Amino acid sequence: MKVLQIKNIEKSYGSNNVLKDISLSVDMGEVVSIIGPSGSGKSTLLRCATLLTEMDSGELIYLDECAVKNDEKGKAVYADKAELKKVRGIFGLVFQNFNLFPHYSVMKNLVDPQMTVLGRSKEAAEKKAVELLDKMGLSEKADFYPCMLSGGQQQRVAIARALAMDPTILFFDEPTSALDPELTGEVLKVIKQLAEEKMTMVIVTHEMAFARAVSNRVIFMDGGVIVEQGEPEEVFGNPQAERTKQFLRNYQS
Repeated sequence: MKVLQIKNIEKSYGSNNVLKDISLSVDMGEVVSIIGPSGSGKSTLLRCATLLTEMDSGELIYLDECAVKNDEKGKAVYADKAELKKVRGIFGLVFQNFNLFPHYSVMKNLVDPQMTVLGRSKEAAEKKAVELLDKMGLSEKADFYPCMLSGGQQQRVAIARALAMDPTILFFDEPTSALDPELTGEVLKVIKQLAEEKMTMVIVTHEMAFARAVSNRVIFMDGGVIVEQGEPEEVFGNPQAERTKQFLRNYQS
């Protein structure tokens, strides 16, 4: 079953064509890692897929909900507000810089979105939050504020907050780029656990060993196009495109 279908996405900023006819799909339970050099279009693709950036043309479908389609002139047309709200309920997004509310406690960061967006009772929202903080190894941090936590702890709270909304698919945009190596490990461990639980995920990452270990499929982007994709062992162990070989050589040296 396809959770996400992206068809022929184009996105330009002025004369800079950032995404050039990108198409991909993600199946239920699949973990897809997107790798590539800075400026290759990875984060823009994620932002288009999560409705944070408007695409110029292309289609975006979640489950059977069509969020974006082309008009007869080939321009992107977005679904109405009610439809997009439904679509936003299908995915969760974890940013590289956590995006927690600094003046809310950890517990309030998890509880408030559930009550506001999902209409959960405070009791149900707190129960869910307690379960997720326990899963993240952060039970004792419920009453802390983000500034009292390490970067790795903040990112785990951000993951818990995304999971609290019961998404079908979870997106990660460079989830460890703001962390030092020691803290990176604790966040990657959590994502690996989610992968083992068959959570559907799309991960933009510069952690090559992690992408190789955790993904069902790896996509290599450069210059706004998908250069190569396949199973991790194919892409990392036996890349076909010259550009992929060059990128991985630079990464490993």
